[in-house]
Amino acid sequence: MKKLRTSLLLTAALSLAAASAYSQATKNLPAAGVSGTPSTPPTIASAIDRQISLVEKEVVEAAEAMPENKFDFSPEKLNISGSDYKGVRTFAQQLKHVAASNYLIWSPITGEKAPDTVNDGKGPDSMTAKADITKYLKDSFAFGHKAVATLNASNLVQPISSSSGRPTTRLFLATFAAAHAFDHYGQLVEYLRMNGIVPPASRGR
Repeated sequence: MKKLRTSLLLTAALSLAAASAYSQATKNLPAAGVSGTPSTPPTIASAIDRQISLVEKEVVEAAEAMPENKFDFSPEKLNISGSDYKGVRTFAQQLKHVAASNYLIWSPITGEKAPDTVNDGKGPDSMTAKADITKYLKDSFAFGHKAVATLNASNLVQPISSSSGRPTTRLFLATFAAAHAFDHYGQLVEYLRMNGIVPPASRGR
C-alpha cells in the first residue's frame, strides 16, 4: 500500500510538471487559424489572409530553392520506366500557372482587371528568368492580399461572376485560390526532391 501511495504521488507530481511545461511552451503561440492580436480581433478577411500567407511562403520558398538551371525541369526528362509525364508543366510553368491563376481567381473579388500577362492561366510565355518568374509570383500573392482585405460580412457570399463568367461568391474565390496554390505546391515539392533538393518547409524536421 505504501509503494502504491508513493507511486501515485510520483505520477501526480510528474503530471503537474508536464502540464506546467506545456503551459509555458504554448503561452506565446497563437491559436491555430487565428490571425490578429488581442487588440485587433480576427476577422473573416484576416483569417483568409493568413491562409494565403501560409501557402505564399511555401510556394515562394520552393521557387527560390530551385536553381535557375533547373527551372525548365519536368519529370518527363527522367524517363522513369512505367511513368507517364509526357507534356506536364516544367517547374517554371508551374510557378507561372500559380501566379496567373491567382490573378484570374482573385480579380473578381474587387472587380480589378487581371494583368494581360495571365495568358489563359499560363502566364507570360516569354518569361523564363528565375528572378522575373519569382517576382511575378510574389506580385500575384500581393494582389490576393489586397483583394481579400475587402471582404466583409455583407459581401462575402454576395453573388458575383468568376473570370470565366460562372456564378460564384467572393468567399469561394478567396479560399479556392489558396487551395489551388497548395495543390501545385505539392507538385513543386516532388520536382525539388527529384533534383535532390529538400523543400525549405521540410528542412530541420
